[in-house]
Amino acid sequence: MGKGGALSEGVVKKILLSYAYVAIWIFLSFTVIVYNKFILDKKLYNWPFPISLTMIHMAFCASLAFIIIRVFKLVEPVSMSRDLYLSSVLPIGALYAFSLWLSNSAYIYLSVSFIQMLKALMPVAVYSIGVLFKKEPFKSDTLFNMLSISFGVAVAAYGEAQFNAWGVFLQLGAVAFEATRLVMIQILLTSKGVSLNPITSLYYVAPCCFVFLLVPWVLVEYPILKESSSFHFDFLVFGTNSLCAFALNLAVFLLVGKTSALTMNVAGVVKDWLLIAFSWSVIKDTVTPINLFGYGLAFLGVAYYNHSKLQALKAKELQKKAAAADEEAGKLLEEKNAGEGTGNRSDPQD
Repeated sequence: MGKGGALSEGVVKKILLSYAYVAIWIFLSFTVIVYNKFILDKKLYNWPFPISLTMIHMAFCASLAFIIIRVFKLVEPVSMSRDLYLSSVLPIGALYAFSLWLSNSAYIYLSVSFIQMLKALMPVAVYSIGVLFKKEPFKSDTLFNMLSISFGVAVAAYGEAQFNAWGVFLQLGAVAFEATRLVMIQILLTSKGVSLNPITSLYYVAPCCFVFLLVPWVLVEYPILKESSSFHFDFLVFGTNSLCAFALNLAVFLLVGKTSALTMNVAGVVKDWLLIAFSWSVIKDTVTPINLFGYGLAFLGVAYYNHSKLQALKAKELQKKAAAADEEAGKLLEEKNAGEGTGNRSDPQD
C-alpha cells in the first residue's frame, strides 16, 4: 500500500512537472512573439528594424551561451572540428539567420493571428524539402495530407481582413528557410553523430548568424538608423526582449529533454490557438470566421500528420525491439548448441 502510494505520488509529481514545463514554454514562446510584434509594429513601439532586432538577440544569446559553457561550465561543449564547423554549422547558421530575419520582418505587415495560421505550413515545407533531399519517402497519402493543410491555409488567407502580399511572401520565405534548416540539421549534423542542444546550438550557431546578418544590416538598416537622431537604445526593452528569447531556448531544452518532441508539438498547437485568441481579444486584430474555418482545416491536417509520424516512430521502435529480441534468442541458441557439442565430445568412449 505504502509502495503503491509512493509510486502514484511520484507519477503525479512527474505529470505536474511535465505540465509546468509545457506552461513555461508556452508562456515564453507567447511572450517572445508578442514582444517582437510590439517592438516592430509601426503602430506600437515603432522600431521597424527586424535585422537589428535579430542581431541583438543573436549577440545576447551567444554571449550568455559562452558564459554558461566556458565560464560556469554548466553545459559540456560538443567536439567540433574546424572542417565540421565550416561545412555543417555555417550553412545551418545562414539558414537560421535568414529565417529569423524574414519571420521578424513579417510582424511589420501581418497580424499575430494570421502569422500563426501561415506557420501551419511548416510540416508541408519540411516534408517537401525532405523528399527533395531523399530524407523522407514519397507517399501518396502523405501528399494528400500536405495538400489538405495547404488548402486550409489558403482558405485562411482568403478570409484574412488585413492581407498583405509582401508580408505573406516574407512569412512563407521564413517557413521555407526554417524547414530547410531542420532538414539540413539531419543531413549535416545528426547523420554525422553530432547532437546540439539549444545551449550548444546557440554557442556555435548564433555567432555565425550575427555575421551573416551583418551584410544586409549595413546595406539596409544601418543608413536609416544612422540618419535617425530620435532613436535612443532602450536597454530595458531590448534587454528583457533578448532575455525572453534566450529563456525560450532554455525552455525548449527542458521541454524536449524532460518530456518529448511530441509534447512540444501538442504544446505548440495550444500556443497557436492562445495567440490567435490574444491577437483577437487584446491586440484587436480582425479574425474572420473564414480565417478560423481555414485554420481549423489546416489544424486537422497537421494533427493527422503528427499522429501518423508518432505511429511510424512506434512501429520503428517495435521493429528494433523485435530485432534485438531475435538477436538475443539467436545468441542463446548458439551458446546452448555450443555447450551441447562440448558435452558430447567429453563423453567417455566404449
